Amino acid sequence: MVGLESHAEILWRALVYLTVVQLHLNDNVLLSRPLTESDIKPRPAGHWGTAPGVAWALVHIGLRAGATPSTKLVPMLGAGHAGVVQMGLSWLTGDLATRRAEFSRDEKGLTALARTFPDIPDIGSEVHPDLPAGDFLGGCLGGALAFACGSALDARDRVVVPIIGDGECETPTTAAAWLAAHELHAASVLPVVHLNEFRMGSRSILGRMSSDEVGRYFKGLGWDCQIVAVHSSAISIHRLFQDLLHQSIAEVLKGRRRCLVLRCAKGWSGPQIVNGVQHLGTAKLHKTPLTAARTSSIQRVQLEEWLSSYKPQSLFDVDGRPTHLLQAALDVLRLDRSAPRESAVELSSNTPRPVRQEKTFSEEVSSVLKHHANCGDFRLFSPDEMESNRLGALANLPWVSEVLAEEVLFGWLAGWISSGKRGLLVSYEAFSTLLTAGLISYLKQRRMTTTQLHSMNLLLTSYGWQNVYSHGDPSLVTTLLGFGDPVTHIHLPADPVRLGATLDRSLSSTGRLNVIIAGKHSHLTHPTTTIEAELSRGMAVWDHLSDPGDPDVTIICAGDLPAATVSAAVPLLHTEHVGNVRVLNVADLTVLGDPEVWPRGMRTDEWDTYVGSRASVLVVTLGHAAAVWGLLAGRVQQPIHVVGWREPPGPMSQAEIAAAASFDSLTISRRVVQLFQERGHTG
Repeated sequence: MVGLESHAEILWRALVYLTVVQLHLNDNVLLSRPLTESDIKPRPAGHWGTAPGVAWALVHIGLRAGATPSTKLVPMLGAGHAGVVQMGLSWLTGDLATRRAEFSRDEKGLTALARTFPDIPDIGSEVHPDLPAGDFLGGCLGGALAFACGSALDARDRVVVPIIGDGECETPTTAAAWLAAHELHAASVLPVVHLNEFRMGSRSILGRMSSDEVGRYFKGLGWDCQIVAVHSSAISIHRLFQDLLHQSIAEVLKGRRRCLVLRCAKGWSGPQIVNGVQHLGTAKLHKTPLTAARTSSIQRVQLEEWLSSYKPQSLFDVDGRPTHLLQAALDVLRLDRSAPRESAVELSSNTPRPVRQEKTFSEEVSSVLKHHANCGDFRLFSPDEMESNRLGALANLPWVSEVLAEEVLFGWLAGWISSGKRGLLVSYEAFSTLLTAGLISYLKQRRMTTTQLHSMNLLLTSYGWQNVYSHGDPSLVTTLLGFGDPVTHIHLPADPVRLGATLDRSLSSTGRLNVIIAGKHSHLTHPTTTIEAELSRGMAVWDHLSDPGDPDVTIICAGDLPAATVSAAVPLLHTEHVGNVRVLNVADLTVLGDPEVWPRGMRTDEWDTYVGSRASVLVVTLGHAAAVWGLLAGRVQQPIHVVGWREPPGPMSQAEIAAAASFDSLTISRRVVQLFQERGHTG
């Protein structure tokens, strides 16, 4: 009987061979004849240095999964640059052909793959979410460990195995995630640290450490560490790694923290010397070193020797299909995912919570979250601010996780959602900018996948209008609106009742990024007759503050503080000659955007209905005025003025901040008068 180590050896050779083929060849992908100039790409390009170690880890994890039917082992690639390995693996398993039929598992399909890489249609060259080991947000450097921990939470049937580069271990998110994992008591994670000793351009910090120092470093973080030095593809080394992997999985399933360190030379099995310069085991092998193989006979010989070293004739038959030995290994391989990869995973359906008349932020939010937690698939993540955010009563509940690291919390939440569950991250608005890179990567990934998941939900509070100087920054929303992904919704509920209803609907939604901004001090409740319209269409005219008939001036308020300020300003206009005033409450800021970009964006006819075709417009918003101008994008020809967050020059009182931004009821009433007069209405 062939052991797993023999299966690993042939699978590793096949996978690394396919990597080199994709990087360099246009034709002759089976090396059935000597390489010629026309077989080679004019400009071979792509990442090579990480490929041998990543391939090693993937085949061992997949084989161990195949030999352990009772436990799911979920590999996750942390580096987007490992996409070339993922493509080769997906071609071998047939997953790539399932997505694109031209990449069939034969010579024709492999040739098509080699010719299109790195510009594979609809897929690209980086790690892809619909292919094996692709759950993590590939472009988000450093978040794989946190993501894996979130994916493994409360999943007793699985061990998640993130493959993390030594360079990634230097990022703040990874460095914090090792320590933060102590806060999670039901997450079976076995990190594999791929220590090839170099980052992109220089030696990594871990690479400069001895193996003893590396072991003591991880032990100090609370992780038992097993280090395997891999310097060749000998059966004995495969056996050693497979045995340690098996033992480590058993330890993790017992609730112990363990990591494996795969120590190897960067780009091992590749060219040692190129153009007389040492390359093997240096940063020079980060990308392929044979960039002139088409025109240089010396490099062409090197490339042929490199490809031949993997013995392709033992891997593929004359038609390019796996040989008997390779197919036998593939039959054992099992590549588990954190959630099913159908067009839609089984998503929980939750009975909508009735709209209530709670009076405070704390009461509404707590009520909604408890309602959803009762379903068993919900979790709340917070950066140690539950008490500050008036949610202290929830702090120690089993479905709440707190740690003072927004980036780690985002990784936990993204991983949790990837396993088909629902969640929410609550944070201060000013600190949410720490999430920007992760959110952009998340949105990019979600565009590429066909898998339907629950929405990513953020609740941002403690905004700058009611905080100290250093805690005022609405830049996340401005950035997301500028990014223009149509799944993004910026919710600005006008009071606690609307906040509860918005939060409830967001937690039951799928496929969205819901960003909710609400003040924790809000007590004012506006008439509730328009709540359903605000939830369904994202806006509604507030008749209780509006004059009948076509408006001369329309005030658009977006957010709880704008709604309260506008409500106080409108009565001041009763003694002024300003014609008809209408108040439009915007509950989702994207309704102001272009309908060709934003699903809720107002069409021209809707603008005339809601705002008025001849009205001057005053927009009062919680965030930057630039965010509103970006949404309007010159599409509206009427006179418009926007009042929003204006960065104070230094520490100020809350009243001074509002006054400096013209964000008070008296100034707003005067601005309405000015707009009316500028249109030529002098009364």
